[in-house]
Amino acid sequence: MNSKISPREEVLANAQKRLEKDITDYIDECMKKDHPKSFLIAVLHKVQEKYGYLSKENLQAVAYLMDIPAAKVSGVASFYHLFHLKPKGKIVISVCLGTACFVKGAEKVVKKFKEELGIDLGQTTTDNQFTLMNTRCLGMCAMAPVVKIGDDIHAKVTSDVVPALLEKYSKAMK
Repeated sequence: MNSKISPREEVLANAQKRLEKDITDYIDECMKKDHPKSFLIAVLHKVQEKYGYLSKENLQAVAYLMDIPAAKVSGVASFYHLFHLKPKGKIVISVCLGTACFVKGAEKVVKKFKEELGIDLGQTTTDNQFTLMNTRCLGMCAMAPVVKIGDDIHAKVTSDVVPALLEKYSKAMK
C-alpha cells in the first residue's frame, strides 16, 4: 500500500495546520450546509477575530479549505472595510472626520497624532503599540472633535492634548 499523499491532500493538510482547530471546525460545519461558499464572510470574520487581522497565509488557507479561488477570497477581504489585512496596534486611535468634527478642527488633531506617532492614517507604529485610523461620525457631534482610543471616547480634543493622551495610553500599556 502506498502511503504517499497527493499534492492536494498535502495542501489541505497544511491549510488545516495554519488555522486553529475552532476555525477549521467552523469551516467544516459551513461546508456541510447548503451553499457553503456563501459563508465566506462569516469565516473571514472568525479568522480576523482570532488573529486580529487577515494575513495572506490565512486567506490562502481559507481559500483551500473552502475550495474558493484565492483571488476571490482576497478580493472579498479587501473590499469590505471591516476587514484588516495588516496587523493593528495594541491600541487603535480613531479620529472622527465627520462634518462636525472636521469643522471643529479634527484635521489638526489628526496631523498632531501623525507627527507624534510618526505614522499616517491606516498605519501602525513600528513597535505595534498604536494604529491611527479615521472614522466617520461617532454620534457625538455636540462634543466635536471626538477621538476614540481603545474603548474610551475623548470629547472636544485639540491638538494640544494629543501628547498627553499618547503618554497616558503608553503608560497604561507598561
